[in-house]
Amino acid sequence: MPRRLPYWDKRYLFFLCLFSVFLMPPVLADGTVVSKIYHPYVQALEKEIEVRSIYERDDDRNDQQKYKLAYGQSISDTWFGEFYLIGSKDGGDAVEIETYEAELKWQMTEQGEYSADWGLLFELEKEESGGWEVASSILVERELGRFVGTANLAFIYEWGDGIEDELESKLALQMRYRHSPHFEPALEIFTGEDYKGIGPLIMGREMLSQGKKLRWELGAIFALNSDSPDLTIKTAFEYEF
Repeated sequence: MPRRLPYWDKRYLFFLCLFSVFLMPPVLADGTVVSKIYHPYVQALEKEIEVRSIYERDDDRNDQQKYKLAYGQSISDTWFGEFYLIGSKDGGDAVEIETYEAELKWQMTEQGEYSADWGLLFELEKEESGGWEVASSILVERELGRFVGTANLAFIYEWGDGIEDELESKLALQMRYRHSPHFEPALEIFTGEDYKGIGPLIMGREMLSQGKKLRWELGAIFALNSDSPDLTIKTAFEYEF
C-alpha cells in the first residue's frame, strides 16, 4: 500500500513546491525544458513501449530535433521503471544516439485518497560526451470535475566532462479537460531559468484489445520570452500491454 502523507503535507506541500521555483537562485538550464508531463500513477503488471519527439524551431538558430525511445514496466503496484535511448537529428543527417536515461517512479498515495494524488520521479542520465545528470521530481495531480490539473516540479544536478557542475530547476503544468477517453484537450506551461512557454495539447487513448492500449498526444508550445525557442512541437505514442 502506498505510504500515507501527513495532513500538513497533503494540504500545503504542493503550494510550497510551486513557490520554491521562484525562490531558488538563478541558474542556467542547458537542456530542453519542454518534455513529458508525468502523472503520479502506477498500474500493476503494466508494460509499455514509448516513442517521443521534440522539434524546436527558432528564427535565430538552427532547428533542433530530439527523439526518445523507451521501454518500461511496473516493478510493483507502486513502482515503475523505464529506460530511454535519446537521439538528435540536425538537418538531413541521420538520428544519432547521444544520451541514455533510466527512470524510476513511485506512486506515494492511492488515487483519490486525498484531495490531490502524489508521486516522485527519480532520473539518471548519461551523455555520450561524458556529462551526467540526476534529477528528482515531485508529481502532483488533482481532479476538479471534468478538469484535471497536473504539476511536475524537478530539481536537477549536472556534472561531468565539458560542463559546469550546477543545480537547476524546472516546472511543468498541465490543465486537461476530460471530454472523452478518445479526445482530451489540454493547456501546458513550462518554465526554466532561460525558458518560458505555453501552448495547447491534444491527447487520447484507443483500446486495441483486452489489456492493450495506445495513447497519443500532440502539442505546440510557444515562447513567452526572447531566450526560448519560438515554437516547440511535441508528439508521443505509448503502447501499453
